[in-house]
Amino acid sequence: MLLVTYGSRGDVEPLVGLAVRLRELGAEVRVCAPPDEDFARRLAGVGVPMVPFGRSARALTTGAPPSPADLPRRAAELIADQLGAVTAAAEGCDVLVATGVLPAAAGARSVAEKLGIRCVYATFQQLTLPSPHHAPLAYPGRPFPPEVTDNRMLWDLDAQHINALFGEALNTQRASIGLPPVDNVRDYVIGDRPWLATDPALDPWQEGAELGIVHTGAWILPDERPLPPELTAFLDAGTQPVYVGFGSMPMRASTDVARVSIEAIRAQGRRAVVSRGWADLSPIDDQDDCFVVGEVNQQALFARMAAVIHHGGAGTTTAAARAGAPQVVVPQLADQPYWAGRVADLGIGTAHDGPTPTFESLSAALKAALTPETRARASAVAGRIRTDGATVAAKLLLDEISQERPPVPT
Repeated sequence: MLLVTYGSRGDVEPLVGLAVRLRELGAEVRVCAPPDEDFARRLAGVGVPMVPFGRSARALTTGAPPSPADLPRRAAELIADQLGAVTAAAEGCDVLVATGVLPAAAGARSVAEKLGIRCVYATFQQLTLPSPHHAPLAYPGRPFPPEVTDNRMLWDLDAQHINALFGEALNTQRASIGLPPVDNVRDYVIGDRPWLATDPALDPWQEGAELGIVHTGAWILPDERPLPPELTAFLDAGTQPVYVGFGSMPMRASTDVARVSIEAIRAQGRRAVVSRGWADLSPIDDQDDCFVVGEVNQQALFARMAAVIHHGGAGTTTAAARAGAPQVVVPQLADQPYWAGRVADLGIGTAHDGPTPTFESLSAALKAALTPETRARASAVAGRIRTDGATVAAKLLLDEISQERPPVPT
């Protein structure tokens, strides 16, 4: 079985959970992902083979952002890089699971089509799935006229924009492997039975779309790694700290985000645990009330936090909710404003207004998150977070394989 993604840690980590559960059920599994050392180390740590393809996701994310005019070229390069690696890795597979950015998922589905194997498209947030209940994501190169507010019309425009951005790149590569062109790139990628790998308590799917959604739950792998002794000593030495980290977000618009965050945390009388992330956050002085972490067990760490300040990625939002930690979400792009809204709607934290926090704005958001009422709601929601999503997905994949195979003669 082959799991394919291209994106940040939030796109790779769920596949780690699914791969481990598939292997426990007896399946042979490997993962195609960007060639970043962090991803290779994470998969090697659970004994899952990784097939790298494309350019470093971290280099692309932290480098100069692409212009809308440059997106088709980058998509063409990604799909071309992918076809060779994924085709070789998929030989002998029964099922291919495609996730990540849309051009990569389109390339993966094309490989499955060429090899004649089943392909499942999975997403870690529902805003890529057409629905009358919400609007599509707006990316560079995919503007939506402000006068258009009907969700169905917005989804039609979304399909047109995706075709304009990626249609030629995809169809050129499909022609190179003898496949016919596709007319609607988005619908081709999603298919008629996409999987939504999010937690139902955090991200309930509203019926009404024409798609046959399979809502598996989030693909979470329990993390048994101990926290570093130095970090544990810091946690034990005082009151609960506040975590701040923005994952794979480079935080270009917030050049002083470390200072703003640490000073806002101190203003609430709290210590800070600062995650470097792809923004490379660092201490602002030599005071002993801050501890800087790199790769660490978030599940164990968040359970000991007074609150978690983060960017609003699906994985971080779910991890904080599962730990019962109040959240302050500072959304940057894509689905992150959606997750910020979910946190606010559930009352388990606050949604910062905009991507660029100031001392005043972050202090106010953190003060609200640190109230006993927010802590109580966060604790209540934590009890509703499912932990079996990866197992559900693994069993579904294996069931579908067994149904497609002809019976063994007796």
